[in-house]
Amino acid sequence: MRARSYAIVTAGYWAFTVTDGAMRMLVLLHFNELGYSPVAIAFLFLLYELMGIVTNLVGGWAGARTGLNRTLVAGLALQAVVLGSLAAWRPGSAQWTAVAFVMGLQALSGVAKDLTKMSSKSAVKLVAGDGALFRLVAVLTGSKNALKGVGFFVGAALLARLGWSGALLGLAGLVVVALLAVLVLLDEDIGRSSSKPSLRSAMSTSSAVNRLSTARFFLFGARDIWFVVALPVFLDETLGWSYEGIGGFLAVWVIGYGAIQTVAPGVLRGALGAGGSFAGQPRGEVGAARLWAMLLALVSAGIAVGVAVGDEAVVTVAVVGGLILFGVVFAVNSSLHSYLILAYSEREDVSLDVGFYYSANAVGRLVGTLLSGVLYLAGGLPAALWGSTAFVALTWLLSLRLPPVPPQGDEARAAATA
Repeated sequence: MRARSYAIVTAGYWAFTVTDGAMRMLVLLHFNELGYSPVAIAFLFLLYELMGIVTNLVGGWAGARTGLNRTLVAGLALQAVVLGSLAAWRPGSAQWTAVAFVMGLQALSGVAKDLTKMSSKSAVKLVAGDGALFRLVAVLTGSKNALKGVGFFVGAALLARLGWSGALLGLAGLVVVALLAVLVLLDEDIGRSSSKPSLRSAMSTSSAVNRLSTARFFLFGARDIWFVVALPVFLDETLGWSYEGIGGFLAVWVIGYGAIQTVAPGVLRGALGAGGSFAGQPRGEVGAARLWAMLLALVSAGIAVGVAVGDEAVVTVAVVGGLILFGVVFAVNSSLHSYLILAYSEREDVSLDVGFYYSANAVGRLVGTLLSGVLYLAGGLPAALWGSTAFVALTWLLSLRLPPVPPQGDEARAAATA
């Protein structure tokens, strides 16, 4: 695949990511203002995550059969429809009908998000040269999360200044521009498999991919348990932050998280005392994944203690400072996982393995989203943070069973001819 085509795919994904983060913040803050409970708000996002499970499986299969460029176009077009439909919605109906309507549109947005994500991340495997896979994955993943953080701030600011409908129409316009650019400029079939895999092949048979996918389920469930509903509602109701303050904090958190992901390969190589590629080494990426998962569990437990036992000043420091530290450690974990799934995947079946892996990711986010509302309602932010700690501990236990990374690039070819 040409680097130009990869750049176009990535740019389309970036535009989508800004609107996705902005829409999430718009929905959360607007429905909290309307008086919806934390559990009701969590339900608004459940189908978004649920559809990601199916979309990643079927989308990976569709990408292998038809090309990743077509799945990208489908995702962008669907997002434009969702944003326009949400802009037309007006409050005033019964709560259950409003929740059902927005849940349905969030489901379509979940399909759109995972089509674009699977397309972009699968393309990395096809463009990466020898020794560049970890770096390119880190740059794409880090920039995506930084832009999602920008989207959080954009969503909160647009809601404060333009209102519900105006903000959503502006976001829809951005997606339409990105869609037209992809349609006009992308003239290459990307990632189409020569074997025309069956739908059954969407389920991975690789033990390495299956183990990593299970660890990913708990890792992202751990983040969303406190991040999706519990933290924004806590900042609003308990600490009295403004909408722009909440959106700004979450934006800075995600932007910083993305920046850490981008530099993770260099940080890890320096920490491990290894230069160049260290795939396949006992103390390489797999060993790092185990270490950083354990560190994340300790950080999460420390924040939970600070929030539970401190006064308001201590709680504010624990939330702001502790979650910044959580973001740094979580970013390294996420970057390692994003590399490992591509390293474990076969080149011919990369979209299938990536689709399966992100399906597990979506299941984790679905469970985490539901638990975010339920645990906050049951015990406030401390309960959500203890739930997050338990999930991270399970991530660490599962990482102990990950196999070594297979040789990449020239190393793989040398092993095959040896």
